[in-house]
Amino acid sequence: MKNIMKNIFKLFVLSGLFLTYSCSTDLEEILRGEITTDINIEGVSTGGGGGGTDALGGAFSQLQWSGTANHGNYYSLQGLTSDELLIAAKGGDWYDGGILIDLHDHTWTPTNGFLNNTWNGTYGGINACNEGLATDLDKNQKAQLRVLRSLFYYRLLDLFGRVKIVTTPGADAAQATRQQVYDFVESELLATLGISAVSASMDLSNSDLGLETNAYRVNRFAAMGLLSKLYLNAEVYTGTAKYTEAAQAAGYVIDSGVYQLCGAGCKVPNLGRRPAVKSDPKDLEGYAAVFAPNNEGNKEHIWSVMYDEVTNGGMNFAMMGLHYSSQFTWNFDSQPWNGYATLEEFYNSYESGDLRKANNFIVGPQLDFGGSAILDYASDDGDPILNYTPKINELAPNSYREAGARPGKFSFKQFGRGDMDNDYPLVRLGELYLVRAEGLARAGSDWSLSLPDLNVIRARAGVSTMSSVTADEFLAERGREMFQEATRRQDLIRFDKWGAAWWEKPVSQAYRKLFPIPFDAIQASGGSLTQNTGY
Repeated sequence: MKNIMKNIFKLFVLSGLFLTYSCSTDLEEILRGEITTDINIEGVSTGGGGGGTDALGGAFSQLQWSGTANHGNYYSLQGLTSDELLIAAKGGDWYDGGILIDLHDHTWTPTNGFLNNTWNGTYGGINACNEGLATDLDKNQKAQLRVLRSLFYYRLLDLFGRVKIVTTPGADAAQATRQQVYDFVESELLATLGISAVSASMDLSNSDLGLETNAYRVNRFAAMGLLSKLYLNAEVYTGTAKYTEAAQAAGYVIDSGVYQLCGAGCKVPNLGRRPAVKSDPKDLEGYAAVFAPNNEGNKEHIWSVMYDEVTNGGMNFAMMGLHYSSQFTWNFDSQPWNGYATLEEFYNSYESGDLRKANNFIVGPQLDFGGSAILDYASDDGDPILNYTPKINELAPNSYREAGARPGKFSFKQFGRGDMDNDYPLVRLGELYLVRAEGLARAGSDWSLSLPDLNVIRARAGVSTMSSVTADEFLAERGREMFQEATRRQDLIRFDKWGAAWWEKPVSQAYRKLFPIPFDAIQASGGSLTQNTGY
């Protein structure tokens, strides 16, 4: 049962797009790969969705459908191009014209449909913010929309670099440089916070943003958290480091004491529990509770996207990653698509006993609700029992159907639908500990400065504290904590690992740190958009 906060934001009218997309999950198994291409969300209604029923609901609903937690958009670009996630071709299933292999191999072109979907969806969110800002809103509401718009521009800055800064509904603008886009995002966040710069002694009393802890809206802490993430990547975006500012911004939120890490005693009932399977815990506690289907109101969430299986769809992780037969483990009303899996090396980067490893991945023989073995009736490895193996035999053309540990961080519930209930954190306290840790280490040119905050995160994960740490070890630890939260691509670029070879991926060119401007966007621009270097 949803708590009262989520009930307040229920919607009673579903957009036609939601109905169309939801029905697509009922297709037969043979079509699973086919439904994943060319999902175009341009033109999503701005009146309703996951943002609630207040004056800001339409704009905030754009987070729900602009690729935050579904296939073919922002989430896919950040994860499938990194060393944490892939979609292997299983015969004719999930080949999709080779575009998924291109993402893994870093051989994408400007015509890749995921680029176009992300571009359109993100500008759809910006347009909704611009429309809202053109109406009669109070100062707080306008400040929230400016922060939301900044998040969308932050995504464009990170992915494409050189984009148009449009601030008026229906208007056009010249293509800005990456520096100009960065400057715009920074200035908007500082303005809404009521400060000219981040410092150790900053005073936010003049901010138009409030202090209310509603994670479905923006308060001062959410804006400051987003600013800390911007500053953490500032050197990549502009060539000028802002690591001290990143640490100070993250520290402001941490030291406020408003939010707490979800650790021992922070728990929710395990809605995915099978009574006949003794290994299924009654409750999900600590890290696992942060991402559970009933995670609304979690004390670690600073800003999150509200998802609900009935009224606020768009989170499809169960469908995206699980084998078709896993429908019988959780009694889903739809058959999963058997797509996303985790690279073996990434899975193996976790220590035994790391609570995050047990939570983040689904491995081994699979059991149904009654505790019986689940079968793969078209098994291609000689064993009919469904057994998720960390090892993947090949990326293409014939990856085994059950190969690869499956993402399970955002856990599943019994009798779930194609869309999930789990809220998706955009800014959470655990990440800000890592932002402050890295900011301090980089600003001081000493990775040992990261240890106090790093060990707070490791303690929550049930692993031993570290007495020393290198840059590579920090990157690995950040990966273990932030798996499936759309940060891995950024992290690999910031740590200069993006162009390296990993499983079935060759060394890639430096220009691929940015994606190309989508072909369709350039064609529609009438010459006002030009392509990024290298493409």
